[in-house]
Amino acid sequence: MRPESKSRWLIVCVLLLGVATVRSTAAAETDTPPLNFVVLLVDDLGFMDIGANNPNCFYETPNIDRFSDSAMRFTNGYAANPVCSPTRFSLMTGRYPTRTQATNFFSGKREGTFRPAPLNDKMPLDEVTIAEVLKPKGYQTFFAGKWHLGPDSDFYPPAQGFDVNMGGYHRGGPYTGKKYFSPFQNPELKPDSPPGDHLPDRLARETASFIEQNADQPFLAYLAFYSVHTPLMGRPDLVKKYQAKAAEIEGEEFADEEQVFGDRPRKVRILQKHAVYAAMVEAMDQAVGKVLDQIDAAGIADHTVVVLTSDNGGLSTSEGSPTSNLPLRGGKGWVYEGGIREPWIIRYPGVTQPGSVSDEPICSIDLLPTIAAAVDATLPQPIDGINLAPALRGNSLDREALFWHYPHYSNQGGFPGGAIRMGNYKLVERYEDGRIHLYDLSRDVGEKNDLADSMPDKAEQMRHRLHDWYQDVNAHFLREKNGNQPWVPSE
Repeated sequence: MRPESKSRWLIVCVLLLGVATVRSTAAAETDTPPLNFVVLLVDDLGFMDIGANNPNCFYETPNIDRFSDSAMRFTNGYAANPVCSPTRFSLMTGRYPTRTQATNFFSGKREGTFRPAPLNDKMPLDEVTIAEVLKPKGYQTFFAGKWHLGPDSDFYPPAQGFDVNMGGYHRGGPYTGKKYFSPFQNPELKPDSPPGDHLPDRLARETASFIEQNADQPFLAYLAFYSVHTPLMGRPDLVKKYQAKAAEIEGEEFADEEQVFGDRPRKVRILQKHAVYAAMVEAMDQAVGKVLDQIDAAGIADHTVVVLTSDNGGLSTSEGSPTSNLPLRGGKGWVYEGGIREPWIIRYPGVTQPGSVSDEPICSIDLLPTIAAAVDATLPQPIDGINLAPALRGNSLDREALFWHYPHYSNQGGFPGGAIRMGNYKLVERYEDGRIHLYDLSRDVGEKNDLADSMPDKAEQMRHRLHDWYQDVNAHFLREKNGNQPWVPSE
């Protein structure tokens, strides 16, 4: 090759190399990996049960608190219902469970002065779940823990878009085998663990293993703990730890609460010092830490959205009454704030600021539309929730109201009722007799000062809006019993 030809060839090679380098750099800058999603749902965890929400919390939750420091924490986050199955329905579908009459835990049919509203005790298969939204986008989908959304295997997670199911079936708690300790004898958790294994740790290990195996492709990992639901059972080492801690705490543990059925006085826990429950909370927190650590170890934290929440308020008025939700009133099974206000923490890389706090009211109906928007998925059915992206960026949400409908007598003593929140105001309506209560949550989060008589126009405005919503979602109400007719809303 002649010298001038060789020079021209070198110049061409250098130019081609430069073009390739520019293209490679541009591709690296634009070719971001798809988002993964990890949902951590804790059963019966109260708003005040984590250190991130409660600096004086008796229970120790260092992993959840650490997660909160890396994410956005919501102070006005809600469940769509004061008990489990309906809220789980709403998380999966983005819809109010009232639309299909899935308004109580499956299958709770307690009666009081009246018979409860008819209950649909299954999530219909034509409801589109988060997993079914993500599958067409190429996602691997995993479920572990408590499902409680249908009576048999026809309605279990594999029928609703999940590739893997570890432990999800019709039961609402770990009631088989040795319950929280192996052998679990859960027909959907195979193989069973060696004797002595602890259920929250087993579920966390399964979730971490799925994350490790699927780190190079988009995935949804949905871990729905059975913890901290009854039966109240803790690891002996942690129980001993909290027994010593509780011995240092003095004060009244219980106060009076209103009674809806039965003759015995209703009590509500007002002081956190239940050692067994504390042990359950910490063990759950350790399991959360195991999943978070796996996300970091896999090197995918920068493109993995993590959500932590609960399905209803802390258990405070029955079944051992293990926790206090103060200053919130009531607890699981009540439409007061203690029954529906939940921990909500979301880490969305590139969107949320570490350690940020939002006061925007959000709800379990918002999870699906937020995930769908993140992957640009079209929703095949009308939904009630909204995309939380504006709030996650620190802005306000364009939301008129949130609604609740619970036409049942809860196992925890809660009355049949509905509620609406508009701005800082919340109106509660009792279904036995139609009485209403109005509260300003910005000044009275404990719902002690009823403003219905002093603000009649506001109360009537909110009641009218609540009744419009009843019609929109085809709400059903209490039924006659022994010739006695309950109140029903006017048209």
